[in-house]
Amino acid sequence: MQYQSQSVAKLYFMAAIGLFVVQVLFGLVMGLQYVMGDFLFPEIPFNVARMVHTNSLIVWLLMGFMGAAYYLVPEESQRELYSPKLAVLMFWVFLGAALLTVVGYLSVPYATLAKITGNDLLPTMGREFLEQPTITKIGIVVVALAFLYNIGMTVLTGRKTVVTIVLLTGLLGLAVFFLFSFYNPDNLVKDKYYWWWVVHLWVEGVWELILAAILAFVLIKVTGVDREVIEKWLYVIIAMALITGIIGTGHHFYWIGAPGYWQWWGSIFSALEPIPFFIMTLFAFNVINKRKREHPNKAAVLWAMGTAVLAFLGAGVWGFLHTLAPINYYTHGTQLTAAHGHMAFFGAYVMVVLTIISFAWPIMHGKEAKSNRQQVMEMWSFWLMSVSMVFITLFLTGAGILQVYLQRYSDAPQAFMVVQEKISLFYWMREVSGVVFFVGVVLFILSFLPERKAQQA
Repeated sequence: MQYQSQSVAKLYFMAAIGLFVVQVLFGLVMGLQYVMGDFLFPEIPFNVARMVHTNSLIVWLLMGFMGAAYYLVPEESQRELYSPKLAVLMFWVFLGAALLTVVGYLSVPYATLAKITGNDLLPTMGREFLEQPTITKIGIVVVALAFLYNIGMTVLTGRKTVVTIVLLTGLLGLAVFFLFSFYNPDNLVKDKYYWWWVVHLWVEGVWELILAAILAFVLIKVTGVDREVIEKWLYVIIAMALITGIIGTGHHFYWIGAPGYWQWWGSIFSALEPIPFFIMTLFAFNVINKRKREHPNKAAVLWAMGTAVLAFLGAGVWGFLHTLAPINYYTHGTQLTAAHGHMAFFGAYVMVVLTIISFAWPIMHGKEAKSNRQQVMEMWSFWLMSVSMVFITLFLTGAGILQVYLQRYSDAPQAFMVVQEKISLFYWMREVSGVVFFVGVVLFILSFLPERKAQQA
């Protein structure tokens, strides 16, 4: 580790993996509730499990992005982090807010939570993925501003590289677009219109810049390829990501009452959205093939390659399958959406966070890589998680196709619950795949334990 302040990333990485476990466990609970409607009811209703599942996903990825930034920015800027103490303080604020919010979801009815957290003063709650109490949202803004100040001052007073500039641009966009979560108009069309300015422009816009910067940093380190080569790829990737992602927001405007021209704009630019992910796949394999060194951390290289491939499949291919307006007319809100969402989030963002953790954790503990035994265990976790996510996606795709035909396309459309009963076999197979995925998560964690403890485990 070149700079002592990089060790701040440890806290963020540990919290991220802890929340990752929470997210997967609540995903398994939801999977059972799909086929056993009274499972853990009324202790954990489906809507509560869903909030914890999705919100913990968002928070742990943000934790991972922050940890990645605190690790790579000092090294790229060639100076210590501007304020390690501020980074540690904001970590505890962020973690405390996240845990209290989860406790609130699980312990009191959502309406009561809204009342005791002051939602009547500034109403922001009650919207999908943005269910967080208003006070939590304010806390996130405070943490984000302090984080941006810390990272920004480090970058501005140190060496500037394309990696840090792209990362900082993505992080700045992340903070700016989150502010739209505070805009909650009475008009439902306006509400959904600007709601997508947070949800879409995060995951299909500025988060892609963060993804590209982290992946580029790891590839520079593990391959030894000239920085100039990687930077040229970065320029192309982020240009295509922003061009297609920003206007591609229109594929969410098809059926909410927005002007009809969005069906054309949304369809055309959404059809182009797989391009940056395809370029990213070419980028990763091209750089790895041209590597000037064999890095001892084989597991990190595997995660980096997997990120590019599964991001292209999930965000690119499965996104394209139902992004055109005439197709989306039938598929909107079905299990096809869930199939795309699972593979895209895992491939693009979960895997890149696991990539930087795999690369940085041994270095922060004084080693270039883990032992061969630990790496084999980690690579098993890679394959278990990746293959099981592919099957989860395929099973949800099968459920979605059958759902579309029986419920929306056939000459005699059937009721929603009738169709759900007929596709329950896909849900059971999805649940089995989810259990295998969880085994992969456990193996990932065990692979980072010190050798003696890992053997005892």
